[in-house]
Amino acid sequence: MKLITLLGGETPLIKKHVGGDPDICSICFDSRKVEPGSCFVAQKGTHVDGHQYIDTAVEKGAAAVVCCQMPEILAPGVAYVQVEDSDIALGVMADCFYGHPSRQLKLVGVTGTNGKTTTVTLLHRLFREYGCHAGLLSTIVNKVDDEAIPSTHTTPDALELNSLLSRMVQAGCQYAFIEVSSHSIVQNRIAGLTFAGGIFSNITHDHLDYHKTMAAYIAAKKAFFDQLPATAFALTNIDDRNGNVMVQNTRAHVHTYSLQRMADYRCRVMEESFQGTLLEINGCPVSTRLVGRFNAYNLTAIYAAAVLCGMPHGDALRLLSTLEAAEGRFQYVSGKGITAIVDYAHTPDALQNVLSAINGMRRQGQTLITVVGCGGDRDTTKRPEMARIAADLSDRLILTSDNPRTEDPGRILDDMEAGLTLEDKSRAVRIPDRRQAIRTAVLMAHEGDIILVAGKGHEKYQDIQGVKHHFDDKEELENILIKD
Repeated sequence: MKLITLLGGETPLIKKHVGGDPDICSICFDSRKVEPGSCFVAQKGTHVDGHQYIDTAVEKGAAAVVCCQMPEILAPGVAYVQVEDSDIALGVMADCFYGHPSRQLKLVGVTGTNGKTTTVTLLHRLFREYGCHAGLLSTIVNKVDDEAIPSTHTTPDALELNSLLSRMVQAGCQYAFIEVSSHSIVQNRIAGLTFAGGIFSNITHDHLDYHKTMAAYIAAKKAFFDQLPATAFALTNIDDRNGNVMVQNTRAHVHTYSLQRMADYRCRVMEESFQGTLLEINGCPVSTRLVGRFNAYNLTAIYAAAVLCGMPHGDALRLLSTLEAAEGRFQYVSGKGITAIVDYAHTPDALQNVLSAINGMRRQGQTLITVVGCGGDRDTTKRPEMARIAADLSDRLILTSDNPRTEDPGRILDDMEAGLTLEDKSRAVRIPDRRQAIRTAVLMAHEGDIILVAGKGHEKYQDIQGVKHHFDDKEELENILIKD
C-alpha cells in the first residue's frame, strides 16, 4: 500500500513530505522489527524516543519514516513525512493498513477506573450466547469468538489492536468489546478507530503515578467520549460525580444508567446473598449469580449496551441471568468450612466495594480476614488509603506483596501501614511473602469465616525485580483449602 494512502491522503496529518510515495510492506514503531520496505514510525515514548532510532531503521531497509521531527540528514531513496503527532499517525496508518476493521464491526469501548474487564468480558459472553460472532479485547485475554489470544496490555498498541480487529472481521465477527485505558487514550493507541459506542463506569483514585493529578486522569477519560462519532452511543453512569462530565461535549447519542436516580436504564437491588442477587432493571426482575452493588452497576451497563447494540430487551435480561463472574473478579474457593474470595480490587474504591459487599452478606459471628498489598513502582499515594479501608472493613488484616517490581517490599508495607491507627495495627500483621500471607490467613480462620485475597485477581505471576514468577492467588487457596 502506498505511504500517502496509509496516512489518509494529503491530510492535515502531513506537515512536510520529502521523497517519493513508496509501497509499504509493513509498519513498525520498533526499529528491531524493520525489514526492507517497512515504514518506521518514530514515536516520542514515555521512556524511549523513537527518533533516536531513525538511522537504525533506515540502515535495515526502511522505505519510509514518519516522524515528528525531521532528521538533520535525510537518506537518499527514503521517503520522510513529518507529522504533528506520530502516535495519531500510527493509529491512522494501522487502521488503513488492516482495511479499516473497526468500521466493519460494532466496536464498543468501556472506560473507567473499575468495572472495565467485567463489563467487556460479560458483554462478549452475552453476545456469544445470543449466537453472534464477537471479539474481546481485555486485560485478562483477547478473543476472536472463542479463540483465546494472550493479552499483554489493557489496551494493545495501535498495530496489534488493528491486527486483532482484522482477525475478528475475517472470522465473521459482528461485534467487538474493548477495554479503553486512560493510558491508551492519552497515548492515542485508539486513534483511527471507529467506535459504535462508549461506556463510562466510574472514576476513582488510580494511575496518579502516570497522570499526576485527578484532573488530568478525568480529562483522559473524557477525551474518549469527546472523540466518539455522532453515529455512536455514549452510555454513562450518572451516579458517579463525573458521569455527566464525561458526555458534556460528546457528539454521540447520550444514554444514562443508575442505581440511585432516574435514568434511561434504572436498576434496583432487591435481594442479595453470597449465592447471587435479585435485581430489577427498568421494572423487570432478573436473578444473577454475581454479587455486590458494583456488579449491579456492571450488569446494568451490560444490559443497556446490549439493547443499544440491537439485542431485544427480553433476550438481554434472560441472558443476563446466566452470566458468571469474570476470572479473578469475586471468585470463590471453599474448603474446610472457610469461604475465600479472590478479587482484582487494586484501587481504594474497588477494595471498598468488595469489602462492603462481603460485609453486607456475612452473618453475625463470621470473621473477615483481608490479605492485601499494593504494587511497586506505581502510585504511592493510594497505599495508606488502601490499608485504612481494609482495616476499617475487616476484622483481621494481613499486609503483603502485590507485584513489588523494583521496590523494596518492606518500604511498600511501610507506606501502607502509615494509614493505620494504633488499634488497626493491633489487628494487622505484615508478611511480605504473599504465599505465606495467604497460608497465614487460612490458619487464622475458623469454620464459617471469610477470607478476601485482594489485588491480583486473574494475574498468574508476581513481578519481583523485573522477573515474573508464577503465582496465582486462586491456585494458592485451592492448594491449602482443598488439596492439603
